[in-house]
Amino acid sequence: MSSSKVYFTNLRTKPSQNLLKKLDNLVIKAGIDKIDFEKKLVAVKLHFGEPGNLAYLRPNYAATIVKMLKAKKAIPFLTDCNTLYSGRRSNGPSHLEAAFENGYNPLATDCPVVIGDGIKGTEYREIELDLEYCSSAKIGSAIADADVIISMNHFKGHEMTGFGGALKNLGMGCASVGGKLFLHSGSSPEISEENCTGCRICEKNCAYDAVVVRKDKIAHIDYEKCVGCGQCVAVCQYDSAQVVWQNSSETVCKRIAEYSLAVVKDKPSFHINFIMNVSPNCDCWNFNDYPLVPDLGIAASFDPVALDQACADMVKAAPALPGSIICDDHEHNDLQGKDKFKMAHPDTFWQAGLEHAAKIGLGSTEYELITI
Repeated sequence: MSSSKVYFTNLRTKPSQNLLKKLDNLVIKAGIDKIDFEKKLVAVKLHFGEPGNLAYLRPNYAATIVKMLKAKKAIPFLTDCNTLYSGRRSNGPSHLEAAFENGYNPLATDCPVVIGDGIKGTEYREIELDLEYCSSAKIGSAIADADVIISMNHFKGHEMTGFGGALKNLGMGCASVGGKLFLHSGSSPEISEENCTGCRICEKNCAYDAVVVRKDKIAHIDYEKCVGCGQCVAVCQYDSAQVVWQNSSETVCKRIAEYSLAVVKDKPSFHINFIMNVSPNCDCWNFNDYPLVPDLGIAASFDPVALDQACADMVKAAPALPGSIICDDHEHNDLQGKDKFKMAHPDTFWQAGLEHAAKIGLGSTEYELITI
């Protein structure tokens, strides 16, 4: 397996070179300008952060990348897809409000914000894959229709995948609501009868006539007709149509790898990981816990697999922060060189996702780290 180049810069600054200038220098040194951006629609994939969570990436970083893209005559837009769970980002209008609230707005970033899978999470393109876990992938249409993909990823822990980095932001983050349902679960939703109001919105929006509201004024799913598209979960406003959580972390990580391949298939892509505020959990929560390790730096690569592997190795090699969740039962001095993500979430198997991504040709787990 040939190695890929991963470029890295630390967070040390001086008056003539702040972090935004370091970011710009990093991506240029990493070769981002090798991509032909002229008149290309460029999806800048981010996680806008659930309001209340303060670990998400500052919009200033996105503004720096947007400025560089516009100088190359690109047509960039900031994007993310709706969430599967009920929250501030589960539909397009609320998602936009949350993004704007967290600073991802045209005034701060000089760039439009587009919700990738529409107002109800049902706008997607089905990308053919024919791989071990996914015959196809439901990718938000705005992202699937883009000419170039740039992912900007907050590298942190995750309760299901061990950590969230480039692959998580691509594979899970670019999936429509129905795609997220498939990634997380056995692909068949269920109805919580106590929450159901009998409003029939799920029945009206089911393309397969699998949902029927009966005389009891409760929705029922015919699983012989249900294909697991997630439409009912996307449109339900009462948290009645719900995900059945049953897949193991290993399966989820491998499915995410295959969805990531669908996102970048047949188009240029470039990826940036910010190893800072390395909180134990996803930015989808409306809070962020104390970081596992000190802020380390920013890394970039054309290879999202090598990028995630390099960042995971850096976090592993870093000292743990006293007071973090993994130090509750351990002395922080004993944790340098230990897998902090596995310690924070013992039932996760993040390495399986990277190995599967390499197996299907998305990238390499072997890398050359080049410090800028």
